Amino acid sequence: MVRRRNPKVQVDVIRKTHQEAGMTVRKHGIIAAVLAAVCAAAIVAASSASAAGKPIIIGYPIDKAGNMAPFDGPALAAAGIEISKINKQGGWKGRRLKIITCDTQSSNAAKSKACALDLIGRGAVIGMVTCDVEFAAPATQEFLNKGMLTVAPCIGTDQMGPKRFGAKGKLAFSFGNVAQDEGAAMAEWAYKQKGWRTADLATNNLLAYFKQIVQAFKSRFTQLGGKINGEESYTSFQNDFGNAVSRLNGEKADVIVTSTSFGELPGIVNGLRSLGNNTPILNSWAGDGTYWTGDKPKVTNYFAVTYASIGGDDPNPAVNLLAKQVKAGTGGFVTGAAAIDGILAALKQAGTTKGSALAAAMEKFKKVPTISGNVSFSAKYHSVFGRQYRVIEIENNVLRRVGLVTASSPANIG
Repeated sequence: MVRRRNPKVQVDVIRKTHQEAGMTVRKHGIIAAVLAAVCAAAIVAASSASAAGKPIIIGYPIDKAGNMAPFDGPALAAAGIEISKINKQGGWKGRRLKIITCDTQSSNAAKSKACALDLIGRGAVIGMVTCDVEFAAPATQEFLNKGMLTVAPCIGTDQMGPKRFGAKGKLAFSFGNVAQDEGAAMAEWAYKQKGWRTADLATNNLLAYFKQIVQAFKSRFTQLGGKINGEESYTSFQNDFGNAVSRLNGEKADVIVTSTSFGELPGIVNGLRSLGNNTPILNSWAGDGTYWTGDKPKVTNYFAVTYASIGGDDPNPAVNLLAKQVKAGTGGFVTGAAAIDGILAALKQAGTTKGSALAAAMEKFKKVPTISGNVSFSAKYHSVFGRQYRVIEIENNVLRRVGLVTASSPANIG
């Protein structure tokens, strides 16, 4: 049930929530630094693997300490571990795989572009980019201009491909789940497994991924028979989420659905809870993990869908081991390893490192096995669809897996 407070109390609480969100962002930076150290260790391990022949170099411009670090860092560490395994088995045709990196300094566009050019100059023949298409675009474009297969571990939109990059985008893929599929999975879990029939939507306008998740949820939820009671919006880094919190608190639904991270995630959640509103909150993979939680108040009645559980309770033992090895902060770590599995599968099918041949092979992937589950692509979707999601719950800041869900099909959002 939604409880209302008087406007003055709401303003005071939301102002306090703003301050706490800022504290969370600072904590986020500390965590990112730790993840960067983990990544460095993984790269050294991967690079030391022995195999005959010239190495196949994967160039990865990575955000080592900024907003994308909690996503990029574990994905890179997992990729390094997977490469080490492959290299110990002889690599590909006697050639070892190797990742080289460059710090994009909080996904700065000019630095990202310069990083890509630097990595190409250092011998990279395959590109790997950060986990959001907006931040990844400058580096992606440089890799595509060189005719290189370019993959992202966890970009979650249909824009990592021709839709965003035109004809050259045929070389671009993401091992993240496409938003149309992820949002549909959220809706099907909410409607079929939880029995929620009404929803309030809160759209973060910063990224295409954030917006597409909410659009896909709405499309599938209403298709199933659900009703949308209210729709609010806000934008990361614009300090306007307090207004959305106030409006959401005045509405009533079975669940509040959003897709967000950064400082707005604790802002939205803590803002509602501080107002006494305990309506369930359902987020996408963007809201996975507990790195963002605080004690005033503790996070309760909160859910998110993700690639893998970091709580040691994933149904795949190999995923649990990998999560422990990389000290994962979100389930997206597993897509770093999955991207390497996919690159190896494409190398085996194409028989060459030529970008166009690798991309042609990858576009035909149909339930190709990876540590993250079966991966499929198509001419329409160069991001994964049909993979099984883990549903995690956070209660009193403790994370656990509470469900599994696979979308029946991607939602139609135009």
